[in-house]
Amino acid sequence: MSQFGSRARAFFDRAFPERQIYHRSGGTVRYVSLSPGKQALLALTAVGFAGWCVYASANTLLEGPQATASNAEVERERAKYDRWLNESRAQASASQALLEERTRQFDRATQDFESRHEVLRSLLEYAGGNGMQLAATRPIERDGARIIMAASIDEAEPRQSRAVTSEPYQVQTVGFRARGERLEAEQEQTLSELEDSVVEQSETVRGVLRLTGVSMSSLTGSDEAAGGPLVPQDFVAYLRESGLNPAFAERVAQVAARVTESRRLGDVANATPLAPPVAVDYRETSGYGGRVDPFTGRPAFHSGLDLAAFERAPVVATSPGTVVFAGSRSGYGYTVEIDHGHGFKTRYGHLRDIQVRTGERVAIGQRVGSMGSTGRSTATHLHYEVWFRGRAVDPVSFLRAGRHVHEQG
Repeated sequence: MSQFGSRARAFFDRAFPERQIYHRSGGTVRYVSLSPGKQALLALTAVGFAGWCVYASANTLLEGPQATASNAEVERERAKYDRWLNESRAQASASQALLEERTRQFDRATQDFESRHEVLRSLLEYAGGNGMQLAATRPIERDGARIIMAASIDEAEPRQSRAVTSEPYQVQTVGFRARGERLEAEQEQTLSELEDSVVEQSETVRGVLRLTGVSMSSLTGSDEAAGGPLVPQDFVAYLRESGLNPAFAERVAQVAARVTESRRLGDVANATPLAPPVAVDYRETSGYGGRVDPFTGRPAFHSGLDLAAFERAPVVATSPGTVVFAGSRSGYGYTVEIDHGHGFKTRYGHLRDIQVRTGERVAIGQRVGSMGSTGRSTATHLHYEVWFRGRAVDPVSFLRAGRHVHEQG
């Protein structure tokens, strides 16, 4: 053991003898002594460093391909994630745009329905209250639907970021399209019902007016064979400003023309003296036209209709109008004349007394006097005349037409 130690000691002394390193600078010589221990420590450090370099180089050379493959996998995963993220954002943007477009369509549809609704309301008001109601009070439950649409828009992008599917994001529908179609059908039905109603009224009024024996062209002031009813200009202007669909606006204008015609005929009918001039039971004693004059015994033209009842029987206006004469007239005695408009006038003669004044507005059925025998009269009766555009016409035809109205209810 001592021999091995001696040999080792000898090898150490030979390998690491004490060394001195001289350094000369500026005429001064200096040296540094390196003991064998220091030399051994430096040698050991150099060997360790060299070994580490060899190990690191070998490890790098051996693990280089594996690291490259790992990096490539990382890059592929990163690219896959980037594509996934871009697709998510694209689908979210598409869903957002679709929702916004649906909302714009909803707003346009709602505005159109509201415009149609207001036009129908105005048309019904123009029709003068035909006892009909609009098909719906509100076109679309707009606020509730808007809340759902807004919620869907707000949640579109977060939903896409949480889960991406192969199908585009489906917008939640709120049923406004089906509701709009149903409302449009109801509005069309309202127009059709209104048109049918006013056409029926117009035909009924025409039938009554024809019974009077006066031509329709004379009554309405137009030749019906020459064209249809006119649409009121103020309503045409209203339709233009409403921005309605042209087809629907034309349909509304057509119905408005029917309503205008019905109102015009109604005004004529209201002015036509159709009611009986005596408010109690009466009998006809002398008709309109040629007869033998009771005073002269010779043929003469009788311009009215004689109706007899009892003395002081109530004589009433046969249509609304304005009293244009109330007093004594030669041959007629106490007389009342009423202008009903649209060319109609009525005359009530031989009255016992007069209960209205000139210029007074009277209603249908209002008492104007009492039956008597004043003027050129042989007994108590009412001499009743109907005039149209300055010409006396047969009152019997008007009374017959009035009875028809009464029978039809």
